[in-house]
Amino acid sequence: MTKEQIIATEKSILSGETITDNTIITSDELLQHWQGHRRLTRKLIEAFPADKFETYSIGGMRSCSELALELLDMAAPGVRGILTNEWKNFSETEHNLPGAAKHSKEEILRRWDKTTAEIDTLWPQIPARRFRETTKVFNAYEGTVYAQLLYFIDNEIHHRGQIYVYLRSLGIEPPAFWDRA
Repeated sequence: MTKEQIIATEKSILSGETITDNTIITSDELLQHWQGHRRLTRKLIEAFPADKFETYSIGGMRSCSELALELLDMAAPGVRGILTNEWKNFSETEHNLPGAAKHSKEEILRRWDKTTAEIDTLWPQIPARRFRETTKVFNAYEGTVYAQLLYFIDNEIHHRGQIYVYLRSLGIEPPAFWDRA
């Protein structure tokens, strides 16, 4: 085992998580995987021209601002809901409200960083058994917690793909898709 694997295993044991031969990924490893995706998405947001951030669209897709706002509405509120099992309806999240305001690139980046810190604070409080429990995310989508988290990640990847298309259409070379550092 590498030093990092030993540390991750020790953290998992101390948190009450059981590691077995059937364990594919620990909760800490899943968090690090997701935060890697979030770091890459943040790089794309940073690369987006501020003057087009709230308005640029292709083929009726939402603006980068609107896509990022959806990801923010899902991330920390999702982790908080997983921890507490208290959910507000997804239709009540900011990006779904009628006449939802668009947000500047700077505001989204500020909120992105705040959300990252909140996820990092809440995540270790989630008991290991919770990942196998069933929940109804945002009072709408029922499934196991780990499946809901995988959806959060999949949804982010999907919207990040849209941002890649936007950047390329604007003649901007986007960050490498594999660079999650």
